[in-house]
Amino acid sequence: MADSRAFSRPTRLQAGIISRIRLENFMCHSNLEIEFGDWVNFITGQNGSGKSAILTALCVAFGSRARGTQRANSLKDFIKTGCSSALVQVGIKNHGEDAFKPETYGDAIIVERRISESTSSITLKNWQGKKVGSRKEDLREVIEHFNIDVENPCVILSQDKSREFLHSGNAKDKFKFFFKATLLQQVDDLLKGIENQLNGATELVDNLEKSLRPILKELDELQEKIKNMEFVEEISQQVQLLKKKLAWSWVYDSDRKFDVQNKLIEKLKGRIPTCQARIDQQHRKMEELSDQLTKKKSQIANMMERTSEVRRLKEDLQHSLSMATKERLELEGERDRKTSNIQKMVQQVKLLEQQINDIHEQHIQNTQAEENEMEEKLKELQVEVDEANAICQRLKDEEDALTERLTMAKDEIRKIASQIEDTEKRHHEISSHIRELQMHQTNQVTAFGGGRVISLLQAIERHQHRFKRPPIGPIGAHVNLEHGDMWSTAIENAVGRLLNAFVVTDHKDSLVLRACAREANYNHLQIIIYEFSRPRLNIPTHMLPQTNHPTVFSIIRSDNPTVLNVLVDVGNAERLVLVRDYDIGKTVAFDQRISNLKEVYTSDGYKM
Repeated sequence: MADSRAFSRPTRLQAGIISRIRLENFMCHSNLEIEFGDWVNFITGQNGSGKSAILTALCVAFGSRARGTQRANSLKDFIKTGCSSALVQVGIKNHGEDAFKPETYGDAIIVERRISESTSSITLKNWQGKKVGSRKEDLREVIEHFNIDVENPCVILSQDKSREFLHSGNAKDKFKFFFKATLLQQVDDLLKGIENQLNGATELVDNLEKSLRPILKELDELQEKIKNMEFVEEISQQVQLLKKKLAWSWVYDSDRKFDVQNKLIEKLKGRIPTCQARIDQQHRKMEELSDQLTKKKSQIANMMERTSEVRRLKEDLQHSLSMATKERLELEGERDRKTSNIQKMVQQVKLLEQQINDIHEQHIQNTQAEENEMEEKLKELQVEVDEANAICQRLKDEEDALTERLTMAKDEIRKIASQIEDTEKRHHEISSHIRELQMHQTNQVTAFGGGRVISLLQAIERHQHRFKRPPIGPIGAHVNLEHGDMWSTAIENAVGRLLNAFVVTDHKDSLVLRACAREANYNHLQIIIYEFSRPRLNIPTHMLPQTNHPTVFSIIRSDNPTVLNVLVDVGNAERLVLVRDYDIGKTVAFDQRISNLKEVYTSDGYKM
């Protein structure tokens, strides 16, 4: 179980000092607790007794990864064999004006890290042992405030790192150690990553422009096809309208002819009653004549029977007979004529009826033929309409396909436009950075750190009463070059990051300066602690590179001895040799065995 007892209030008013560490089941320690003094502490013991485990526990407590300690591949490897969990608890003093959130943590901060087989957790407690936070961001704020970077070998020099540094046989390996310790390696990787991103962005813009040209051409063709489709659709609508008008014109013409035939039939039907009346009249006359003939025959018979009685009327009777015979003949003739006329009228009626039937049949035939013809024409029109509909449907399908392709092309164009906009934005940012660099060329202060330096200097001026000695910086603003811009690129690559740094006289001033940097939003400011009272260093000739080529230190001029001392002690400016070109640099760096030589830079900034 973790020790949650409260820390006693320290008597010394100093923040950031590790006062106590406690280990449970960590590496070889089952239960270890050590109280540290305020100054230098020595831990002695035999090999394998767990001295390095204490340093490793400090790294783990302050957020280091397992691989960063070079002791294990994962945190669970730190758990002592046979145990299920481990605990590392570190106490930090937290009072005075350098204290971190004293209203929350009080006079001490307890950092507790618990490790199990599957997880690990970080807990921050105040001086009374009460939990304050459990996020990695909370721990990061604490270690940034106290300037604790456990992965930097200049902060915590582990046994493996010290062995690697002491047993390195050449200056190149030592420089690699320095390169990593001063975070120059991260800056170099960052610059290379930015360069690769710029090259990739340029290539992407070129490819996008190349891929955009055929898409724009295809878009123009699609727009032309859409216009043609609209024209074809208008023509199709006009054809359909004309076909409808033609069909109705045929219907109107058939109706007109049918009305004429109906009128003729109605007229003939009106003449049928008149003919029938005349036929009935002739029949009645024939019946009357038949009756008269019957009466005459009866009278003749009576006369023939009365012949004996009326001999004397024989001649009269003969005459009457002859007269009757003549009249009979006349009546028979008239009867024959009437019968002939009746037969003619009957034939005429039959002929009329036949004509009516023929006209009716002809009308039916004509109507049927016209209907068949109209049906055939309607079928042909229907076929044409179906073909036109099929063509319209095909054209609509093509239009839908073209519309879909147009939509996809528009989406692709929007994506390309978005990528172009992002690329233009990045190009604008790079151009702004270039303009800012060009502007800084005329201002010796802003040339080292940008516009943030002005804000930082203003913050330093506001808090100058808190400094023991006013900070010096940026270093680049206090130096000049003897030969103008000839070696500016080489010096920028050799000690460029050091020129942005500020120099303070002690740790307290570094904390005040760090607070000013946060206030000015100047993140990752490099702060160098150096005693201002030290005189200018006098470097013996035998410790300088034995070459006729200039060094960075020989080119730089400054009236401030502290600046020159920092360039020597921190930047090794006296051991950085400058040459004009690559061939000379190759000879100096590799062919000539020059003592005290650290690095060689060409005038265009190339490091050998």
